[in-house]
Amino acid sequence: MTGERRYWCEWAWLGGAAPEPGVLLTVDAAGRLTSVVSGSAPDGAERLPGLTLPGLANAHSHAFHRALRGRTHAGGGSFWTWREVMYRAAERLDPDSYHRLARAAYAEMALAGVTCVGEFHYLHHGPEGQRYADPNAMGQALVAAAADAGVRITLLDVCYLSGGLGEDGSQLPLTGPQLRFGDGTADAWAARVSDFAPGGRHARVGAAAHSVRAVPVADLPSVARFADAGELPLHVHVSEQPAENAACLAAHGITPVRVLAEAGALTERTTLVHATHLTDADVDTVRAHRSAVCLCPTTERDLADGLPRTGDLVAAPRRVPISLGTDQHAQLDLFEEARAVELHERLRTHRRGTLGSGELLRAATADGHAGLGWHDAGNLAPGARADLVNVSLDGVRLAGADPARATDAVVFAATAADVRHVMVDGQWTVRDGVHVRLPDTARELDAAIKELL
Repeated sequence: MTGERRYWCEWAWLGGAAPEPGVLLTVDAAGRLTSVVSGSAPDGAERLPGLTLPGLANAHSHAFHRALRGRTHAGGGSFWTWREVMYRAAERLDPDSYHRLARAAYAEMALAGVTCVGEFHYLHHGPEGQRYADPNAMGQALVAAAADAGVRITLLDVCYLSGGLGEDGSQLPLTGPQLRFGDGTADAWAARVSDFAPGGRHARVGAAAHSVRAVPVADLPSVARFADAGELPLHVHVSEQPAENAACLAAHGITPVRVLAEAGALTERTTLVHATHLTDADVDTVRAHRSAVCLCPTTERDLADGLPRTGDLVAAPRRVPISLGTDQHAQLDLFEEARAVELHERLRTHRRGTLGSGELLRAATADGHAGLGWHDAGNLAPGARADLVNVSLDGVRLAGADPARATDAVVFAATAADVRHVMVDGQWTVRDGVHVRLPDTARELDAAIKELL
């Protein structure tokens, strides 16, 4: 593609509390925004009615969990019984079937306005832990799936060495489907990740420790040093369930957050996923280390995790950056994740207005991209990647809304179905609500899930 293209946005969100009217965006051949100016629509510019946003970042995804949607609710149960269903799905995937499932799941994300996904990837090896000829075959499948779906990806390669913490504080061995997750040692994990070279400009690698349950305390410093050496994002599941905290206290006498701090795993590049059950001291520690938190409200309520202390985390003067993830994809709607952050906090505190629509959109855009290592995305500003999400304001959900308050309307009332067009790095991925490359995304999802289950 050559030459510049111009798009005139009826309304555009440029990072403030309210949208700006009449914004002209110029995109160069490299897929970057070269100018962002207000004014009347010039001749030759494509008009984008409604509200145009920067691309949305899904900062925490387990692509294969998409197959579980609607299949885990019979008989009640808990996070731990849900996990057994998830393990059964993990047993059946290989690189080819994972590619097909992830491609369709990422296409669904694109339809919802997601331009970048953080894939928390621990399904590394074959049955019984046997290595594929390419030890990173499953990761390569995910990278290829993202390319096919037209989204960027940070593959957060997960170190997963233990099956959990025993009542006596010992690390349990990996068993059954978990054997596919493990590399044996932290050094072996680091060596495999070092050998992984994702193809394409749309992909980069990050590091992850699954949790303090799955990575022994003695190995956490190695994971942290690996991330530091490569200046990689480092993501960790933290304090999602009270049972995790209880096991960690029994084993180590301190909370998971304190374990990570003492291992050197809390930095400005660290994102703590869920962080639901934090103590006062944990909140202070996260703030002091300037780490971020990724909230996944639709998953956290689906699994009855509890309500995080969002207001304490974002309180001045040292605001903890918040990003958003869809995790197990119980729903795939970043607008729902954004508003749930605020609405869940209202339930917890009986108080409205902890986070406004501008702050929630920042969590869904700039802060999410930054936590995945894409610091040049998530803003409509000169030099930024040309990622655009155009949201219709004339559908039934937003009919009658004041366009000057369109950010409030979109955050608190829109759904993924209101997304009209999506651009990633200057290329249209979604047009008029249809995925350009996978126009029958529903059929692709249906076929991939039926193949698996």
